[in-house]
Amino acid sequence: MLLAIDTSAGSSVALVADERVLAQADESGTRRHAEAIGPLLRTVLREAGAAPRDVTGVVAGMGPGPFTGLRVGIAAARAFAFGVGAPVHPVVSHDAIAYGHAERVLVVTDARRREVAWSLYDPDVTRLAGPELADRGAGFDAVVARHPGVPVLDPPTVSAGSLGLVAAMLLATGRPLGPDQPLYLRAPDVTVKAS
Repeated sequence: MLLAIDTSAGSSVALVADERVLAQADESGTRRHAEAIGPLLRTVLREAGAAPRDVTGVVAGMGPGPFTGLRVGIAAARAFAFGVGAPVHPVVSHDAIAYGHAERVLVVTDARRREVAWSLYDPDVTRLAGPELADRGAGFDAVVARHPGVPVLDPPTVSAGSLGLVAAMLLATGRPLGPDQPLYLRAPDVTVKAS
């Protein structure tokens, strides 16, 4: 049984087993990740009738996404995995949005500051380009123009259920998972000055 957590756009937690989503809970707000993650975890475990010890792996959505939101989800995934002695499986959050589409798609998520993060996919979650940043206006219009007729997927949140299903598929087929480090796509606003 896989526990999946994504906080790249809102907060989403799900339990996945046998190629299906057993339970999922979501919080659409983008400023309450830390407050939402604990109750979402409890809700999903309760609805699935599962105990923490039933979890054999934890899937962490690695973004792209804003710094604080991503850190909360990744830290929660790593802490839960450590607590139950399970491995962490990192997956690019855009993969979850592309999952289940039988055609080429362009995935886009809000990166704030009038920017979007985008990725281009073929079926079976085969990423052709991205994730990359573009400004919300002319920059992303140019990306769309380079891929005429390709549907644009722009969901308000990333489904942890789909994230877990992607991880299960990648693990079953031996395909590589996502990066071990978060995909912020932008340098931090604050840096430590060397003395």
